[in-house]
Amino acid sequence: MKQSETDVIVIGGGHAGLEAALAASRMGAAVTLVTLDPAKIGEMSCNPAVGGLGKGHLVREVDALGGALGRIADAAGIQFRLLNRRKGPAVRGPRAQCDRDLFRSAAQDVVRRTEKLSVISGEVVGLILRNGLAVGVSLSDETKLWSRSVVLTTGTFLGGVVHVGEQSWPAGRMGEDAASRLSEQLREASLPLGRLKTGTPPRLAAETIDWDALAPQPGDEEPVFLSFATKRPAAQQISCYIAHTNPAVHAEISANLSQSAMHAGAISGPGPRYCPSIEDKVTRFAEKESHQIFLEPEGLTSSLIYPNGISTSLPLDVQERFVRQIRGLERAEIHQPGYAIEYDYVDPRSLDRRLAHREIGGLFLAGQINGTTGYEEAAAQGLIAGANAAAVALERPPVEVDRATGYVGVMIDDLVWMGVSEPYRMFTSRAEYRLQLRIDNADQRLTPIGIEHGLISAWQREAFAMKQEALAKGRSALREVSLTPAEADAQGIAVRADGVRRDGMALLATPETSFEALESLSPMLAEVSAEIRDLLEIEAQYQVYLDRQANDIARLRMEESRRLPPDLEFGSIAGLSSELQAKLSEVRPETMAQARRIEGMTPAALLLLLAAGEASRRRSATG
Repeated sequence: MKQSETDVIVIGGGHAGLEAALAASRMGAAVTLVTLDPAKIGEMSCNPAVGGLGKGHLVREVDALGGALGRIADAAGIQFRLLNRRKGPAVRGPRAQCDRDLFRSAAQDVVRRTEKLSVISGEVVGLILRNGLAVGVSLSDETKLWSRSVVLTTGTFLGGVVHVGEQSWPAGRMGEDAASRLSEQLREASLPLGRLKTGTPPRLAAETIDWDALAPQPGDEEPVFLSFATKRPAAQQISCYIAHTNPAVHAEISANLSQSAMHAGAISGPGPRYCPSIEDKVTRFAEKESHQIFLEPEGLTSSLIYPNGISTSLPLDVQERFVRQIRGLERAEIHQPGYAIEYDYVDPRSLDRRLAHREIGGLFLAGQINGTTGYEEAAAQGLIAGANAAAVALERPPVEVDRATGYVGVMIDDLVWMGVSEPYRMFTSRAEYRLQLRIDNADQRLTPIGIEHGLISAWQREAFAMKQEALAKGRSALREVSLTPAEADAQGIAVRADGVRRDGMALLATPETSFEALESLSPMLAEVSAEIRDLLEIEAQYQVYLDRQANDIARLRMEESRRLPPDLEFGSIAGLSSELQAKLSEVRPETMAQARRIEGMTPAALLLLLAAGEASRRRSATG
């Protein structure tokens, strides 16, 4: 029996596992990454794209904390688009269409260049638990790996079952084995497991598509990247294409719903509401005669096309029939059928904000095992879980991000206090403070946290310091500008004639005023770079709203500091409804801020809770 010891063991080589291993390594921990197939590290198992609305914010935040997803996606990006470009900067989302091979190659290159990170090929069949602590893992070949903490990132492999029509078989994804023995052990250890479902569309052969019949969708001429470090595309840029379903397609699908695994009842777990299968679209939106399909090349040298928008678990013959009724796809050949996959997840309410299990010390969970969906959500969780696993191993303070500081904090807060009823996906609407949580300032919000905990490399620290210095000089130059409304009018700058003198930041806050309009007022302003100008314009436009929001954030931080006694008996608090008593007993909030977010909580109930907490502390103090 072989044995070895390390600081942190990471189980799984997907996006969560990769970021977890890299984060723990950056903090100085010795890390062992265990995965079924090391050649699949960096595999894009679903769509060949990273980012989007809400998701792009997460990628920028991962990048700001020293993570790799943004840089890898930029290195593999073959088309870049900024979604919601016509809306305000707070809700814009960068997205990169990626070459699968380039993405995998870039990810594995990062792994090879990371010090203190070793990769082992093997199947983890169980956690080694001692006195309530996770102290290692057992592999299928009877190897035992010992560690001070363990990060579990199993993706869809934990008890995974693939469904195509009426056929189903155990698999983590098409052509790869599921982690069934580990699932059994977790269930025996009383982890609260449930089932969820996701799906993927069929892959089409590019040479069998009539491209002339489809509308091209080019990328942006001036691309916005996912990493702050990227300045230009690394790969050739191409167009995607748009197709549409039609009534004939919908009729074919409707006539065969009984053969769909999801609709025939073969799958018990709910799927992602915001990324529905084509069967769901046809039934839930029966009034619509057409749905968009985005034909996304899987790479510059790949002959496969990912038809984003027709995820399905119908039988292959039905998939072939409905695909060929789509204009431009009349002769399309399916290289791999679409399928649904059902898998085990752990109720994330069993975790704390470090993504550590509340009952099993040293055990951290990240990614789809926590009920989320998407590369971006997985990577962000992986970084936080890996950093905290290293913090435990190295006896350092925990790494936490609150919901006023990052979408990472919003997501983790939602997961560990609200749980999931379907695969969780990030949206900008989930954040109360989204005007502050923009893609342009992710580094200003989070890189100082990364520096504090040792997550930021020397080159990234230097680049951040230079950017902060340039921003400070730009702000200083703007604040030295001072104009009355009459003086502003003489410069062609329109402001309200209220007699109030305004500095450059206040002038920039007016929609009609650009940085160029102020340039002649100070020689220092002419020296500000285009990148810094854009950032200062956004900052100025949002400042008045952020000032108003400051009181809300201050209240949040105050409530976060008001901790509830860990042994508080919620069920015995007089005046609380039985429903709230039950919810509080299940969630067990640690702070008043967490209690506030429980569904159905009222101001009166919060006052009762606060009083009960203070009374409990007084009783403890008097013995």
